[in-house]
Amino acid sequence: MHLIIIFGPPAVGKMTVGTELANLTGFKLFHNHMTIDLVLNFFPYGHPQFAKLVGEFRRRIFEEVAESELPGLIFTYVWALDHPGDKAEIDRYCDIFRRRGAQIYFAELEAPVEERLQRNRGADRLAQKPSKRNVAQSEQNLLESGEQYKLNSTGDFFYPDRHIKIDNVSLSAVETAQQIVAAFDLPAQ
Repeated sequence: MHLIIIFGPPAVGKMTVGTELANLTGFKLFHNHMTIDLVLNFFPYGHPQFAKLVGEFRRRIFEEVAESELPGLIFTYVWALDHPGDKAEIDRYCDIFRRRGAQIYFAELEAPVEERLQRNRGADRLAQKPSKRNVAQSEQNLLESGEQYKLNSTGDFFYPDRHIKIDNVSLSAVETAQQIVAAFDLPAQ
């Protein structure tokens, strides 16, 4: 079993790269908006039940996948690296897999804000993530989150031996996924 966490700022290409990585490895993709957009149908972002439900749905999916015969899971996440609560959440998710002997790796994506603003309007992003269809609000969130949080590491990642950082501004999603496969010697289909 493998758990690959793809993280980076909004609209950096996590879901797109995750899709290509899933195609290369046969791992299942669990992008973070699968739970976010589900719960937004009931509670707004920031509501106590929103955070509770998103966390519980993710935890249960992780538990079932970790106990399954699936070869691996790819999870995408906007990780505020300077927010202790985000690290604690990721560590809890990793512990579910670690207890079952899984290999855990972290693939960090990086691209300039100008590129991410363009990607924020991408057809696939808007199709897969209903909450991003209000592009003006999504762009505002993209800009504000970059000002408020540290969304890319600066040579100080928590788990350097299981980490790769890729500037994917000039790479296709397939090329980026291929780098992840090579860096972690992942099984390819």
